Amino acid sequence: MAGLGAVALAPFSPAAGLAQGLAQGRPVAVQAKPASLALRPDAAATPIWALQGPELGFGRGETVEIAFANELPVPALLDIRGLDGVAAAEPLTGRAPLAAGAKETLQLPLRHAGTLLCGLGLHGDGQARPSQVRALVVRESQPVAVDRDEVVLIEDWRIRADGTAIPPGMDPGDSMPVQTINGRPSLDLSVRSNERVRLRFINAGQRTVFAAKLDGVEVRVMALDGQPAEPFVARNGALVIAPGGRVDVFVDITGAAGTTYPVLLHDGRNARPIGKLTVSNEPPLRPAPQPAAPPLPSNGLPAQLDLKSASRVDLALGGPPAEWGPPATFSKNAPPAFRAKAGRTVVLALTNRAAIATVFHLRGHHFRLLDRLDDGWKPFWLDTLAVEPGQTQRIAFSADYVGRWLIEQVAADWAAPRLVRWYSVE
Repeated sequence: MAGLGAVALAPFSPAAGLAQGLAQGRPVAVQAKPASLALRPDAAATPIWALQGPELGFGRGETVEIAFANELPVPALLDIRGLDGVAAAEPLTGRAPLAAGAKETLQLPLRHAGTLLCGLGLHGDGQARPSQVRALVVRESQPVAVDRDEVVLIEDWRIRADGTAIPPGMDPGDSMPVQTINGRPSLDLSVRSNERVRLRFINAGQRTVFAAKLDGVEVRVMALDGQPAEPFVARNGALVIAPGGRVDVFVDITGAAGTTYPVLLHDGRNARPIGKLTVSNEPPLRPAPQPAAPPLPSNGLPAQLDLKSASRVDLALGGPPAEWGPPATFSKNAPPAFRAKAGRTVVLALTNRAAIATVFHLRGHHFRLLDRLDDGWKPFWLDTLAVEPGQTQRIAFSADYVGRWLIEQVAADWAAPRLVRWYSVE
């Protein structure tokens, strides 16, 4: 299960902006600033907080320097979701929130290719305004057989009658839910017959579990949460993505000129069209569709996990916070949720005691979702998992990176607080 807020298909052109700055040895400048976004038709734009700067597109193996400036009136914490093994950049355990008007520089070695998420949401509960999210794309070092690469960024909002937006972690009252696609209400993407398009779906929603569906076309899942998967066809073209989750898919366009493929969004209550892919009148890109694509290049995660000698930990989600607490009161002096020896497999049993789905996020490492009998795992890696009420899910990861790392949980409810703990690899 997972949540997908609103879908944004924005062309990804890695040569723009960033690549030039990197080539000249300059850091990539990113600023947290007050901004506004048109969220309602025929109404004034809604004040929000945004991350501004060039397109965040890089190559695997690069070490990127990001110069982050906080131009907000409150402390801000730049969070890069899906970045494994960079303890110095880890929010809260490695970096404190940045004071208003302050600046910092982050060194990010990009070990893995994939789709990541960059935002201010970890420290954003209950603040004056909600914040936007940015995609961070790390390209594979080997060629990938696609014709186009599009980011599908989904965000959701809660708007009051006076046009202001309610930040997450607060009672939404009678506010109106709104989803945007790259800051727009809908998506219209022109495609060509026999073209292969890579769509990087990102659920940048705050709490809601969404499903996105592409009607009338085969949707082949190639990566989950930024890590290559054993390719599989999404059932009925539907993708269910937890808040913060990412799904990379390949879509081969086979229809004739004028064919339309609707994009639908379901929030658990209602489905509505949020966009469409339309085959243009241009000639087919090639005489016939490409053959099925091979798996994406491996990022080097282990092929096998030693479950027999794994360290095993039970973690309760939902219910009373107990040892969990909000990011605003996080202390590195609090005892860790667990300690692991470097290189050892860790199995976590996640039991959701809440009455609604709860989303769990592991930082610093990706994990395998274990089979019910604990004798194998699903053929993909994750860093985010939604656990149904009363359910226990077991996950396993190889503790490869020494350091202190966060774990997060949040119930699938707008008013629910985001809660954190930390774990240590020694």
